[in-house]
Amino acid sequence: MTRLRSQQSLVEQVCRRLSPQSGRALADDEGWLPPERELAQQLGVSRTVVREATKRLELQGLLEVQHGVGIRFVEKLYVPLSASVELMLPDMAERLRQLAEARLAIEPSVARMAAERAKAEHRAALRATQERLGAAVETSEAIDADLEFHRILARAAGNRILELVLESLGELGRASRQATLASTGIARAHEHHELILKAVEQHRAQTAYDAMRMHLDGSVRDLARLFSAK
Repeated sequence: MTRLRSQQSLVEQVCRRLSPQSGRALADDEGWLPPERELAQQLGVSRTVVREATKRLELQGLLEVQHGVGIRFVEKLYVPLSASVELMLPDMAERLRQLAEARLAIEPSVARMAAERAKAEHRAALRATQERLGAAVETSEAIDADLEFHRILARAAGNRILELVLESLGELGRASRQATLASTGIARAHEHHELILKAVEQHRAQTAYDAMRMHLDGSVRDLARLFSAK
């Protein structure tokens, strides 16, 4: 028991040493850490401790372990919430239904905040992403552009907590976007995004709120129709 507590203490210490605040000093310019053996030597612990610590940090969305390639720093803080929701709601239809409700409760207010707070760089990024969505041919391209549009809106709202929550919801929502975009086409999503974007560009907060609510109401109806048909 004493040995187990000692190892766990070492794992916790290594987690702190490898946190983004202090661990970046050990990484190269692209965020890659040294190989496991070298990292263990630098930190003065066993490879088992390093492996356990990196696994914990990967589950927290701070590191990415690519077997046979290496370990690098990432910013995927949405990973723990996404994984928890998938475990809590294993049935995809029910998960997507509740996800749609959550987005409807949150994202109209985020769009309103973005209209009030967006900087020129945010508006430019939204416009570029909107152009990508309009030019998308494959559904996968449209999904990436759709997710990025909502991600930038959350960033423009200026609330880090909301940004993190919506990042989690966005990753969970890939399946719903796959279903709805394949069913209704890319053009409607592009049209709805254009209404939201224009409201943000013109600082019309309530219009942005209303446009986002209309957009998400449509998604809720689309998902209900798709799953009721199965």
